[in-house]
Amino acid sequence: MSSSKEASSSSHIVEEDDDELLLYGSRSGWVEALTHCDHLDTLSSDLTHIPPPDTPCYRCQHPQESWLCLSCEDVLCSRFVNKHMLEHYRQQNNHCLALSYSDLSVWCFSCDAYLDAQVILPLRPVYETAYILKFGEAPPFRALVDLHLADHKAEGSSSGGQS
Repeated sequence: MSSSKEASSSSHIVEEDDDELLLYGSRSGWVEALTHCDHLDTLSSDLTHIPPPDTPCYRCQHPQESWLCLSCEDVLCSRFVNKHMLEHYRQQNNHCLALSYSDLSVWCFSCDAYLDAQVILPLRPVYETAYILKFGEAPPFRALVDLHLADHKAEGSSSGGQS
């Protein structure tokens, strides 16, 4: 009887772990945004004057899933619509950074990753401007302590563990 009790308690632990993975892990689509990007030199010099979030794609006029090129400030649709932002990146290879007007995430095509716009200081102005344009108020930013911890964590991981 004790073996059946052990089996049920161990399966319960697995279920709790599964729930945690669904909430926090990769099975839920969790994405860890990068806190550093080598392509920030491609940013436009003024990202505080950008088109509003309801701007349709400049090429096909699709009104949803618009992305803002952070190099030239063109607004183009996502890969889920007509892939105009992806085509733009492929034609203008140095235009690799884009902000999604849907969720205000920043993507680097060259890194093939999302970037943390609250931690990467050159991205904060465009994130804040887009947030204000979308929601009519300033965004809540994480505490400065959290930002410094993320910076130190990124510095530690970029050193490759060498002393």
